[in-house]
Amino acid sequence: MSSQMQRITFNPNQCGGRPCIRGMRIRVKDVLDMLAGGATEAEILESYPYLEREDIQASLEYAAAQVDHAVLSLAK
Repeated sequence: MSSQMQRITFNPNQCGGRPCIRGMRIRVKDVLDMLAGGATEAEILESYPYLEREDIQASLEYAAAQVDHAVLSLAK
């Protein structure tokens, strides 16, 4: 599976600098919220015809990368 991360863009003058899809004003969070709310990929693409399947995959890939970090604990 190839990375779709190049579809995620950051612009400090757009959406408060939050990660967006291909420079559009739809945030990664918007896509993730729709998925979390039970929307199917087909429903999202129907509601937002300018999105592509790869944009949804990129949003999921971005989210997975954000939660993949080490948890450090202070020794007592």
